[in-house]
Amino acid sequence: MGRALTFLVASPHLHGAVFGGTVILLLEHDLGGAMGLIVNAPAPQTVSELMPDAPGQDIPAWMGGPVDPSLGWCLYPDPLGLDGEMRLLDGLNVTSSLDVLRAVMASGQRYMLVLGYAGWRAGQLTEEARAGAWVWVEQDTPELLWDVPAEDRWAEALRRLGVTPGAIMPGGAEA
Repeated sequence: MGRALTFLVASPHLHGAVFGGTVILLLEHDLGGAMGLIVNAPAPQTVSELMPDAPGQDIPAWMGGPVDPSLGWCLYPDPLGLDGEMRLLDGLNVTSSLDVLRAVMASGQRYMLVLGYAGWRAGQLTEEARAGAWVWVEQDTPELLWDVPAEDRWAEALRRLGVTPGAIMPGGAEA
């Protein structure tokens, strides 16, 4: 198949309130810039607290990034065949459609409601990666999202590269 998910994993040396210790599912990266969703930062509210018309959804919502926190994204495993769905690979779909989100909730499958996103201008992400801020982790399954508890995703993503978080030296590669 050849298709993979790209996770940006914050270097252990990237400190800061927003991105330190984060794992970001990269949705777009091209000449125009990049955008992705932080997938290991629970929001202080549950889905039901954010959506009073969706009772019983007592799972955490997630903080996807500092850009446009009023915009919601839904990550979920099983496609429903509705307009507004985007398949990332087998077992992982994404939508920003409220109708699809409601259908996903009604289907009973697991999902993540992610608020906001992380964005980079053209060339910015490449510059940050060169400076050593991010480690790129390619995965051909979404199990890092579905099978690894959120608080363990950062360390597990680094482990999959064979990296011990404390073993990464500060600074980027110099050519």
